[in-house]
Amino acid sequence: MKKKLKKIIKELESLKTDLYQKDFLLTWQKSKKELKQTLLVAEALKLLRNNNISPKVFDSGLAISQFRDNSTRTRFSFASAANLLGLEIQDLDETKSQIAHGETVKETSNMISFLSEVIGIRDDMFLGAGHEYMKEVGAALDYGYENGVLPTRPTIVNLQCDIDHPTQSMADLMHLKETFGSLENLKGKKIAMTWAYSPSYGKPLSVPQGIIGLMTRFGMHVELAYPEGYELIPEVIELAKKNAEKSGGTFKISNSMEEAFTDADIVYPKSWAPFSVMEKRTELLKNKDTKGLESLEKECLAQNANYKNWECDQEKMKLTKEGKALYMHCLPADISGVSCTEGEVAENVFEKYKTQTYKQAGYKPYIIASMIFNSRIKNPAKALSKLLKK
Repeated sequence: MKKKLKKIIKELESLKTDLYQKDFLLTWQKSKKELKQTLLVAEALKLLRNNNISPKVFDSGLAISQFRDNSTRTRFSFASAANLLGLEIQDLDETKSQIAHGETVKETSNMISFLSEVIGIRDDMFLGAGHEYMKEVGAALDYGYENGVLPTRPTIVNLQCDIDHPTQSMADLMHLKETFGSLENLKGKKIAMTWAYSPSYGKPLSVPQGIIGLMTRFGMHVELAYPEGYELIPEVIELAKKNAEKSGGTFKISNSMEEAFTDADIVYPKSWAPFSVMEKRTELLKNKDTKGLESLEKECLAQNANYKNWECDQEKMKLTKEGKALYMHCLPADISGVSCTEGEVAENVFEKYKTQTYKQAGYKPYIIASMIFNSRIKNPAKALSKLLKK
Protein backbone atom coordinates (compact mmCIF):
# COMPACT_ATOMS: atom_id res chain seq x y z
CA MET A 1 0.00 0.00 0.00
CA LYS A 2 2.76 2.47 0.97
CA LYS A 3 4.62 1.84 -2.27
CA LYS A 4 1.52 2.49 -4.39
CA LEU A 5 0.59 5.62 -2.45
CA LYS A 6 4.11 7.02 -2.68
CA LYS A 7 3.98 6.49 -6.45
CA ILE A 8 0.71 8.46 -6.62
CA ILE A 9 2.21 11.24 -4.50
CA LYS A 10 5.26 11.41 -6.77
CA GLU A 11 3.02 11.73 -9.83
CA LEU A 12 1.04 14.50 -8.13
CA GLU A 13 4.24 16.41 -7.35
CA SER A 14 5.04 16.57 -11.06
CA LEU A 15 1.66 18.03 -12.05
CA LYS A 16 1.18 21.78 -12.37
CA THR A 17 -2.54 22.47 -12.13
CA ASP A 18 -5.05 25.17 -11.24
CA LEU A 19 -7.64 23.24 -9.20
CA TYR A 20 -7.06 25.03 -5.89
CA GLN A 21 -9.97 27.33 -4.94
CA LYS A 22 -11.74 26.53 -8.20
CA ASP A 23 -15.24 25.16 -8.80
CA PHE A 24 -15.74 21.89 -10.67
CA LEU A 25 -18.61 22.57 -13.08
CA LEU A 26 -17.77 21.03 -16.48
CA THR A 27 -15.09 18.44 -17.28
CA TRP A 28 -14.15 20.24 -20.48
CA GLN A 29 -13.20 23.33 -18.48
CA LYS A 30 -10.42 21.30 -16.86
CA SER A 31 -7.05 20.48 -18.43
CA LYS A 32 -6.01 16.86 -18.93
CA LYS A 33 -3.48 17.31 -16.11
CA GLU A 34 -6.27 18.50 -13.83
CA LEU A 35 -8.42 15.51 -14.77
CA LYS A 36 -5.45 13.24 -14.09
CA GLN A 37 -4.89 14.86 -10.70
CA THR A 38 -8.57 14.34 -9.84
CA LEU A 39 -8.22 10.64 -10.61
CA LEU A 40 -4.93 10.29 -8.72
CA VAL A 41 -6.26 11.91 -5.55
CA ALA A 42 -9.41 9.77 -5.78
CA GLU A 43 -7.22 6.66 -6.02
CA ALA A 44 -5.15 7.82 -3.04
CA LEU A 45 -8.22 8.48 -0.88
CA LYS A 46 -9.65 5.08 -1.79
CA LEU A 47 -6.34 3.42 -0.94
CA LEU A 48 -6.21 5.16 2.46
CA ARG A 49 -9.81 4.26 3.25
CA ASN A 50 -9.32 0.62 2.21
CA ASN A 51 -6.31 0.38 4.53
CA ASN A 52 -8.12 1.93 7.49
CA ILE A 53 -6.14 5.18 7.38
CA SER A 54 -8.31 8.23 7.99
CA PRO A 55 -8.20 10.78 5.13
CA LYS A 56 -9.90 13.46 7.24
CA VAL A 57 -8.33 16.83 6.45
CA PHE A 58 -11.05 18.99 8.06
CA ASP A 59 -11.66 19.37 11.80
CA SER A 60 -14.95 21.18 11.15
CA GLY A 61 -16.99 22.75 8.38
CA LEU A 62 -20.11 22.10 6.36
CA ALA A 63 -20.69 20.44 3.02
CA ILE A 64 -24.00 21.80 1.69
CA SER A 65 -26.02 19.68 -0.73
CA GLN A 66 -28.74 21.21 -2.87
CA PHE A 67 -30.70 18.63 -4.86
CA ARG A 68 -33.34 20.15 -7.10
CA ASP A 69 -34.08 16.71 -8.57
CA ASN A 70 -34.33 13.19 -7.14
CA SER A 71 -31.13 11.24 -6.52
CA THR A 72 -29.82 8.11 -4.82
CA ARG A 73 -26.22 7.40 -5.88
CA THR A 74 -25.07 11.02 -6.18
CA ARG A 75 -26.82 12.14 -2.99
CA PHE A 76 -25.20 9.41 -0.89
CA SER A 77 -21.89 9.72 -2.71
CA PHE A 78 -21.70 13.43 -1.84
CA ALA A 79 -22.55 12.69 1.81
CA SER A 80 -19.98 9.88 1.91
CA ALA A 81 -17.31 12.09 0.33
CA ALA A 82 -17.91 14.90 2.81
CA ASN A 83 -17.82 12.50 5.77
CA LEU A 84 -14.65 10.85 4.44
CA LEU A 85 -12.84 14.21 4.58
CA GLY A 86 -14.26 15.24 7.97
CA LEU A 87 -17.05 17.59 6.88
CA GLU A 88 -20.60 17.65 8.26
CA ILE A 89 -23.28 17.26 5.58
CA GLN A 90 -26.27 19.62 5.55
CA ASP A 91 -29.01 19.44 2.94
CA LEU A 92 -30.58 22.66 1.67
CA ASP A 93 -34.27 21.81 1.34
CA GLU A 94 -35.77 24.72 -0.57
CA THR A 95 -39.27 23.94 0.77
CA LYS A 96 -37.99 24.50 4.34
CA SER A 97 -35.95 27.62 3.56
CA GLN A 98 -36.78 31.27 3.00
CA ILE A 99 -36.39 30.74 -0.76
CA ALA A 100 -40.14 30.10 -0.82
CA HIS A 101 -40.59 33.60 0.65
CA GLY A 102 -38.59 35.28 -2.09
CA GLU A 103 -35.06 35.10 -0.70
CA THR A 104 -32.65 35.76 -3.59
CA VAL A 105 -29.94 33.41 -4.85
CA LYS A 106 -27.29 35.91 -3.74
CA GLU A 107 -28.68 36.06 -0.20
CA THR A 108 -29.27 32.32 0.18
CA SER A 109 -25.80 31.47 -1.16
CA ASN A 110 -24.14 33.73 1.41
CA MET A 111 -26.35 32.76 4.36
CA ILE A 112 -25.53 29.05 3.99
CA SER A 113 -21.80 29.63 3.49
CA PHE A 114 -20.42 31.23 6.67
CA LEU A 115 -18.69 28.01 7.77
CA SER A 116 -19.04 25.98 4.58
CA GLU A 117 -16.26 24.44 2.54
CA VAL A 118 -18.24 23.09 -0.42
CA ILE A 119 -21.68 23.35 -2.00
CA GLY A 120 -22.82 20.44 -4.18
CA ILE A 121 -25.66 21.29 -6.56
CA ARG A 122 -27.85 19.05 -8.70
CA ASP A 123 -30.04 21.03 -11.11
CA ASP A 124 -30.89 19.15 -14.31
CA MET A 125 -34.63 19.80 -14.72
CA PHE A 126 -34.51 22.90 -16.91
CA LEU A 127 -32.54 22.96 -20.15
CA GLY A 128 -30.45 26.11 -20.27
CA ALA A 129 -30.91 26.77 -16.54
CA GLY A 130 -28.97 24.30 -14.37
CA HIS A 131 -25.45 25.32 -15.38
CA GLU A 132 -26.46 28.98 -15.35
CA TYR A 133 -27.82 28.62 -11.80
CA MET A 134 -24.50 27.18 -10.62
CA LYS A 135 -22.66 30.13 -12.16
CA GLU A 136 -25.11 32.51 -10.45
CA VAL A 137 -24.39 30.87 -7.08
CA GLY A 138 -20.66 31.16 -7.82
CA ALA A 139 -20.98 34.87 -8.56
CA ALA A 140 -22.90 35.36 -5.29
CA LEU A 141 -20.14 33.57 -3.34
CA ASP A 142 -17.50 35.72 -5.05
CA TYR A 143 -19.41 38.81 -3.93
CA GLY A 144 -19.63 37.57 -0.33
CA TYR A 145 -15.95 36.71 -0.12
CA GLU A 146 -14.69 39.87 -1.83
CA ASN A 147 -16.80 42.06 0.48
CA GLY A 148 -15.74 40.36 3.71
CA VAL A 149 -19.05 38.60 4.35
CA LEU A 150 -17.50 35.14 4.01
CA PRO A 151 -14.13 34.20 5.58
CA THR A 152 -13.50 31.80 2.69
CA ARG A 153 -15.20 31.18 -0.64
CA PRO A 154 -16.78 27.70 -0.70
CA THR A 155 -16.21 25.48 -3.72
CA ILE A 156 -19.12 24.48 -5.96
CA VAL A 157 -19.24 20.91 -7.25
CA ASN A 158 -21.65 20.14 -10.09
CA LEU A 159 -23.60 17.05 -9.01
CA GLN A 160 -25.44 17.13 -12.37
CA CYS A 161 -26.76 19.94 -14.50
CA ASP A 162 -28.52 20.24 -17.84
CA ILE A 163 -25.21 20.10 -19.75
CA ASP A 164 -22.82 17.78 -17.91
CA HIS A 165 -22.65 15.23 -15.09
CA PRO A 166 -18.94 15.48 -14.18
CA THR A 167 -19.03 13.36 -11.01
CA GLN A 168 -20.59 10.54 -13.06
CA SER A 169 -18.35 10.77 -16.12
CA MET A 170 -15.22 11.09 -13.97
CA ALA A 171 -16.28 8.04 -11.94
CA ASP A 172 -16.81 6.26 -15.28
CA LEU A 173 -13.33 7.30 -16.40
CA MET A 174 -11.86 5.98 -13.14
CA HIS A 175 -13.71 2.69 -13.74
CA LEU A 176 -12.25 2.47 -17.26
CA LYS A 177 -8.75 3.31 -16.02
CA GLU A 178 -8.96 0.51 -13.44
CA THR A 179 -10.45 -1.94 -15.95
CA PHE A 180 -7.94 -1.31 -18.75
CA GLY A 181 -4.91 -0.55 -16.58
CA SER A 182 -4.17 3.10 -17.38
CA LEU A 183 -5.45 6.18 -19.17
CA GLU A 184 -2.90 5.53 -21.93
CA ASN A 185 -4.48 2.11 -22.55
CA LEU A 186 -7.79 3.79 -23.39
CA LYS A 187 -6.32 5.24 -26.57
CA GLY A 188 -7.75 3.38 -29.56
CA LYS A 189 -10.54 1.73 -27.55
CA LYS A 190 -14.06 2.04 -28.95
CA ILE A 191 -16.87 3.18 -26.68
CA ALA A 192 -20.48 3.13 -27.92
CA MET A 193 -22.64 5.74 -26.17
CA THR A 194 -26.09 4.77 -27.40
CA TRP A 195 -29.68 5.72 -26.74
CA ALA A 196 -31.80 2.87 -25.40
CA TYR A 197 -35.55 2.41 -25.10
CA SER A 198 -37.26 3.41 -21.86
CA PRO A 199 -40.92 3.43 -20.89
CA SER A 200 -40.38 6.89 -19.38
CA TYR A 201 -39.53 10.27 -20.83
CA GLY A 202 -37.68 13.42 -19.83
CA LYS A 203 -34.39 11.80 -18.84
CA PRO A 204 -31.57 14.39 -18.85
CA LEU A 205 -29.03 14.76 -21.65
CA SER A 206 -26.14 15.29 -19.24
CA VAL A 207 -24.92 11.66 -19.00
CA PRO A 208 -24.42 11.04 -22.74
CA GLN A 209 -23.06 14.57 -23.15
CA GLY A 210 -20.69 14.05 -20.24
CA ILE A 211 -19.41 10.81 -21.78
CA ILE A 212 -18.79 12.18 -25.28
CA GLY A 213 -17.33 15.39 -23.85
CA LEU A 214 -14.82 13.50 -21.67
CA MET A 215 -13.91 10.26 -23.44
CA THR A 216 -13.06 12.06 -26.71
CA ARG A 217 -10.15 13.67 -24.83
CA PHE A 218 -8.28 10.39 -24.38
CA GLY A 219 -7.82 9.20 -27.95
CA MET A 220 -10.81 6.86 -27.85
CA HIS A 221 -13.08 5.99 -30.77
CA VAL A 222 -16.37 7.37 -29.51
CA GLU A 223 -19.55 6.48 -31.38
CA LEU A 224 -22.79 8.17 -30.42
CA ALA A 225 -25.91 6.37 -31.65
CA TYR A 226 -29.57 7.30 -31.41
CA PRO A 227 -32.78 7.10 -33.48
CA GLU A 228 -33.40 10.07 -35.74
CA GLY A 229 -34.77 12.95 -33.72
CA TYR A 230 -32.99 12.13 -30.44
CA GLU A 231 -30.17 14.66 -30.83
CA LEU A 232 -28.10 16.17 -28.01
CA ILE A 233 -27.18 19.83 -27.47
CA PRO A 234 -25.41 20.94 -30.70
CA GLU A 235 -22.61 22.78 -28.89
CA VAL A 236 -21.59 19.61 -27.02
CA ILE A 237 -21.53 17.66 -30.28
CA GLU A 238 -19.15 20.22 -31.76
CA LEU A 239 -17.01 20.06 -28.62
CA ALA A 240 -16.74 16.26 -28.90
CA LYS A 241 -15.64 16.55 -32.54
CA LYS A 242 -12.87 19.01 -31.63
CA ASN A 243 -11.75 16.91 -28.66
CA ALA A 244 -11.45 13.78 -30.80
CA GLU A 245 -9.45 15.57 -33.48
CA LYS A 246 -7.08 17.01 -30.88
CA SER A 247 -6.57 13.72 -29.00
CA GLY A 248 -6.04 11.52 -32.06
CA GLY A 249 -9.27 9.62 -31.53
CA THR A 250 -12.49 9.71 -33.54
CA PHE A 251 -16.06 10.81 -32.97
CA LYS A 252 -18.88 9.38 -35.02
CA ILE A 253 -22.68 9.64 -34.97
CA SER A 254 -24.92 6.89 -36.30
CA ASN A 255 -28.58 5.95 -36.17
CA SER A 256 -27.96 2.26 -35.55
CA MET A 257 -27.41 0.59 -32.19
CA GLU A 258 -26.02 -2.48 -33.96
CA GLU A 259 -23.52 -0.40 -35.91
CA ALA A 260 -22.34 1.34 -32.73
CA PHE A 261 -21.96 -1.98 -30.86
CA THR A 262 -19.92 -3.60 -33.64
CA ASP A 263 -16.33 -4.12 -32.42
CA ALA A 264 -16.91 -1.90 -29.39
CA ASP A 265 -14.72 -2.39 -26.31
CA ILE A 266 -17.24 -0.60 -24.09
CA VAL A 267 -20.99 -0.08 -24.48
CA TYR A 268 -23.07 2.48 -22.60
CA PRO A 269 -26.77 2.10 -23.57
CA LYS A 270 -28.77 4.81 -21.81
CA SER A 271 -32.08 6.53 -22.51
CA TRP A 272 -32.41 10.29 -22.84
CA ALA A 273 -35.03 12.74 -24.08
CA PRO A 274 -34.43 14.51 -27.40
CA PHE A 275 -32.91 18.00 -27.22
CA SER A 276 -36.01 19.47 -28.88
CA VAL A 277 -38.29 17.77 -26.34
CA MET A 278 -36.24 19.07 -23.41
CA GLU A 279 -36.56 22.58 -24.82
CA LYS A 280 -40.36 22.24 -24.91
CA ARG A 281 -40.44 20.58 -21.49
CA THR A 282 -38.42 23.41 -19.96
CA GLU A 283 -40.88 26.03 -21.18
CA LEU A 284 -43.87 24.01 -19.95
CA LEU A 285 -42.25 23.49 -16.53
CA LYS A 286 -41.45 27.19 -16.21
CA ASN A 287 -45.04 28.07 -17.08
CA LYS A 288 -46.38 25.33 -14.77
CA ASP A 289 -48.44 24.07 -17.71
CA THR A 290 -49.64 20.73 -16.31
CA LYS A 291 -51.86 19.89 -19.27
CA GLY A 292 -49.10 20.74 -21.71
CA LEU A 293 -46.67 18.48 -19.82
CA GLU A 294 -49.18 15.62 -19.85
CA SER A 295 -49.67 16.02 -23.58
CA LEU A 296 -45.91 16.15 -24.23
CA GLU A 297 -45.36 13.03 -22.13
CA LYS A 298 -47.96 11.05 -24.10
CA GLU A 299 -46.43 12.22 -27.37
CA CYS A 300 -42.91 11.29 -26.28
CA LEU A 301 -43.85 7.89 -24.87
CA ALA A 302 -45.56 7.07 -28.17
CA GLN A 303 -42.42 8.15 -30.01
CA ASN A 304 -40.20 6.05 -27.71
CA ALA A 305 -42.41 3.01 -28.36
CA ASN A 306 -41.32 3.05 -32.02
CA TYR A 307 -37.81 2.07 -30.90
CA LYS A 308 -38.32 -0.81 -28.47
CA ASN A 309 -35.71 -2.73 -30.46
CA TRP A 310 -33.08 -0.34 -29.08
CA GLU A 311 -32.40 -2.72 -26.20
CA CYS A 312 -29.00 -3.98 -25.07
CA ASP A 313 -29.50 -7.74 -25.43
CA GLN A 314 -27.25 -10.77 -25.89
CA GLU A 315 -27.42 -10.58 -29.70
CA LYS A 316 -26.13 -7.02 -29.72
CA MET A 317 -23.44 -7.85 -27.15
CA LYS A 318 -22.19 -10.57 -29.53
CA LEU A 319 -21.41 -7.79 -32.04
CA THR A 320 -18.89 -6.22 -29.69
CA LYS A 321 -15.17 -6.96 -29.74
CA GLU A 322 -14.87 -10.72 -29.26
CA GLY A 323 -18.36 -10.49 -27.74
CA LYS A 324 -16.77 -9.33 -24.48
CA ALA A 325 -17.37 -5.58 -24.31
CA LEU A 326 -17.63 -3.90 -20.92
CA TYR A 327 -21.24 -2.90 -20.22
CA MET A 328 -21.68 0.40 -18.38
CA HIS A 329 -24.64 2.28 -16.96
CA CYS A 330 -25.01 5.22 -14.57
CA LEU A 331 -27.93 3.41 -12.85
CA PRO A 332 -30.73 2.84 -12.25
CA ALA A 333 -31.12 0.92 -15.50
CA ASP A 334 -34.51 0.08 -16.97
CA ILE A 335 -34.19 -3.72 -16.96
CA SER A 336 -36.59 -5.65 -19.19
CA GLY A 337 -38.73 -8.01 -17.18
CA VAL A 338 -37.47 -6.64 -13.85
CA SER A 339 -38.02 -2.90 -13.38
CA CYS A 340 -40.23 -2.65 -16.47
CA THR A 341 -41.77 -4.86 -19.15
CA GLU A 342 -39.42 -3.62 -21.87
CA GLY A 343 -36.44 -1.39 -21.28
CA GLU A 344 -32.84 -0.38 -21.89
CA VAL A 345 -31.19 -3.72 -21.15
CA ALA A 346 -32.16 -7.40 -21.12
CA GLU A 347 -32.19 -9.05 -17.70
CA ASN A 348 -29.56 -11.67 -18.62
CA VAL A 349 -27.15 -8.98 -19.85
CA PHE A 350 -27.61 -6.79 -16.78
CA GLU A 351 -27.20 -9.75 -14.42
CA LYS A 352 -23.95 -10.69 -16.11
CA TYR A 353 -22.48 -7.20 -15.59
CA LYS A 354 -24.32 -6.20 -12.41
CA THR A 355 -21.26 -6.40 -10.16
CA GLN A 356 -19.25 -4.28 -12.60
CA THR A 357 -21.94 -1.57 -12.74
CA TYR A 358 -22.08 -1.49 -8.94
CA LYS A 359 -18.28 -1.09 -8.83
CA GLN A 360 -18.58 1.65 -11.46
CA ALA A 361 -20.96 3.51 -9.14
CA GLY A 362 -18.62 2.89 -6.20
CA TYR A 363 -15.96 5.23 -7.58
CA LYS A 364 -18.23 8.27 -7.34
CA PRO A 365 -17.72 9.04 -3.60
CA TYR A 366 -13.95 9.10 -4.13
CA ILE A 367 -14.22 11.29 -7.23
CA ILE A 368 -16.38 13.81 -5.35
CA ALA A 369 -14.02 13.69 -2.35
CA SER A 370 -11.12 14.33 -4.73
CA MET A 371 -12.87 17.34 -6.29
CA ILE A 372 -13.36 18.79 -2.79
CA PHE A 373 -9.81 17.88 -1.67
CA ASN A 374 -8.14 19.46 -4.71
CA SER A 375 -10.13 22.67 -4.45
CA ARG A 376 -9.58 23.15 -0.70
CA ILE A 377 -6.03 21.81 -0.25
CA LYS A 378 -3.28 23.89 -1.87
CA ASN A 379 -0.71 21.08 -2.03
CA PRO A 380 -2.49 17.68 -2.34
CA ALA A 381 0.78 15.72 -2.57
CA LYS A 382 2.07 17.22 0.68
CA ALA A 383 -1.29 16.67 2.44
CA LEU A 384 -1.39 13.02 1.37
CA SER A 385 2.20 12.53 2.57
CA LYS A 386 1.18 13.87 5.99
CA LEU A 387 -1.78 11.50 6.13
CA LEU A 388 0.47 8.56 5.27
CA LYS A 389 3.06 9.57 7.88
CA LYS A 390 0.36 10.06 10.51
